[in-house]
Amino acid sequence: MQLGFNNDVVYKGEVFHVQTEDGGRKNPVITTTLFRGGTVVVSRKTSYEDIIKFERLEEVVREVMREQHLSVIEDLQKGRYDRLIWGERQETGLKERSMDEIILEYLASEEDEER
Repeated sequence: MQLGFNNDVVYKGEVFHVQTEDGGRKNPVITTTLFRGGTVVVSRKTSYEDIIKFERLEEVVREVMREQHLSVIEDLQKGRYDRLIWGERQETGLKERSMDEIILEYLASEEDEER
């Protein structure tokens, strides 16, 4: 199991926390979570179960963790999560949304990422 990464990032005047963790050999998943005030904005997971027997596993896992962590920070800074954070109209502040709306927006953003 690798030590994780933790960073606070200021974006549009607010502090966001980005945390990346390794689940280890028993749970070979790298998870990066973006938090805003203790609330999860987005979580990105990458399984490495298919390379668990690779001889340089620790090096590879560490590099994937670093890249995934930096990618979430970059996506935040590019505004990729703005709709999840502030809703459709950022200039008017937070928009109240139902949990269904939040989930549908998240799923749509994941589909866009896969394309």
